[in-house]
Amino acid sequence: MAFVTTKEMFAKAYEGKYSIGAFNINNMEIIQGIVAACKKQNSAVILQVSKSALKYAHPLYLVKMVEAAVEETGLDIALHLDHGPDFETCKACIEAGFTSVMFDGSHYDYEENVAKTKEVVEYAHAHGVVVEAELGKLAGVEDDVNVDAANATYTDPDQAVDFVKRTGVDSLAIAIGTSHGAYKFKGEAKLDFARLEKITEKLEAEGIHNFPIVLHGASAVDQDAVAMCNENGGQIKGAKGMPLEMLRKASSMAVCKINMDTDIRLAMTAAIRKAFNDKPDAFDPRGYLGDARNYIEAMVEKKITEVLGSTDSMN
Repeated sequence: MAFVTTKEMFAKAYEGKYSIGAFNINNMEIIQGIVAACKKQNSAVILQVSKSALKYAHPLYLVKMVEAAVEETGLDIALHLDHGPDFETCKACIEAGFTSVMFDGSHYDYEENVAKTKEVVEYAHAHGVVVEAELGKLAGVEDDVNVDAANATYTDPDQAVDFVKRTGVDSLAIAIGTSHGAYKFKGEAKLDFARLEKITEKLEAEGIHNFPIVLHGASAVDQDAVAMCNENGGQIKGAKGMPLEMLRKASSMAVCKINMDTDIRLAMTAAIRKAFNDKPDAFDPRGYLGDARNYIEAMVEKKITEVLGSTDSMN
């Protein structure tokens, strides 16, 4: 069994008005928790790896663990590079067996982003791999991505159409109000659905039909997990994420992929903190990591049913 690309996943998601969850992975327990939830819900899934995760876990370990997940579950799983910083990282992941890569050139000026994205697209497509790119800048901090609010910019619809046509990219991450990290908003969350709709309409007008849009920085920052962290010695104060109903609405539009990393981190940390607090004498990693795996599974299942709508997307 092999990984799949996101092409068919996104085609079905667009038609069915749901999204595929893209969850960041760093170790075995995270992978197992995610795919166990997806198996229960009969849902396709994207397991994605940041540059920091590649450094932490090493590409070969990650590839082999995800291969094991495919073999064990029989699920459609795409292995995706999240926020690839350069051509070399994208190329290395393609050679390692990834079926999808994201090149993030959003920090370059527009023409340079186009040129660099096109270079990645040409190489990836020649190897049967699909490419996601980003246009616009999301605020927030996550791994190597750090953009302050003053430098965050929403995606321009006309520029989005030009970008897709000139690069040949397969999906596009846009900025419409989401944010990286656990501290997404000081006030009320707001997604610019009109901008999302306009981007889709302009793509359709240019003959680019059912084009998949991606939302980054879309963790809800689960308040139960935040509370569990804080009740067990954590100091995660004032963390706020995307409201579930906004994410669900985006899933019913052109958004076919929703990225969630912070929620996975919170679930793991909360469960481990609680395990140590409940049993201060515990030192068997299988105990506290097993608790973390179970909590991740429960959280991902909730995301599938309440946000993504991807139950039975394997059918």
